[in-house]
Amino acid sequence: MTLTVSNLSVARGSRILLEGVEFSLTSGQALILRGPNGLGKTTLLRTLAGLQKIETGQVSVAPETTVYAGHADGIKSTLTVRENLQFWAKVFGTRDIGPALAAFDLAELIDRPGGMLSAGQKRRLGLARLMVTGRSIWMLDEPTVSLDTHAVDQFATMIRRHIGQGGCAVMATHIDLGLGADAQVLDLSQFRATDPAPQSSDEAFL
Repeated sequence: MTLTVSNLSVARGSRILLEGVEFSLTSGQALILRGPNGLGKTTLLRTLAGLQKIETGQVSVAPETTVYAGHADGIKSTLTVRENLQFWAKVFGTRDIGPALAAFDLAELIDRPGGMLSAGQKRRLGLARLMVTGRSIWMLDEPTVSLDTHAVDQFATMIRRHIGQGGCAVMATHIDLGLGADAQVLDLSQFRATDPAPQSSDEAFL
């Protein structure tokens, strides 16, 4: 299981943000994306996950191995914590939600509707969804937003366990998750587009 990115350019709408991005990731590794706000970290992650088109270059990865977790928690407000996890488990063809509940201490909230959760609880549930997908390559955009210190530790434990079991993670985060030698850090500033002007003035901004 590998993720290889070669000479990749990504765009938001018609505006090229990053160009010439290159890296390779294999089982048991994590990649931390760094760079200032607006540089293109979210756009890159969405492109890697297949949610928007590649401008130029190549992303070599089996599509059924990736899953993306962005700023939205993906929580259905009328469903309980249990039902939310069961829903996503069904979508991805898995069954066991027990480890996901345990990872973020969600058992005590299991019958609470998603709409009645705090921002931090929703974030914990949204991240717990990763564990019911069965996917090996996680694309994560600022995953620790709204988490308190304890929940950040829980998330770091989950990531370390995922990597330790042969998974991969690509994350835009400024939090030190204690991944040590298993994590590479890639500063995307070096790939900032030299000419960020829109390619076409009549294209819709996405």
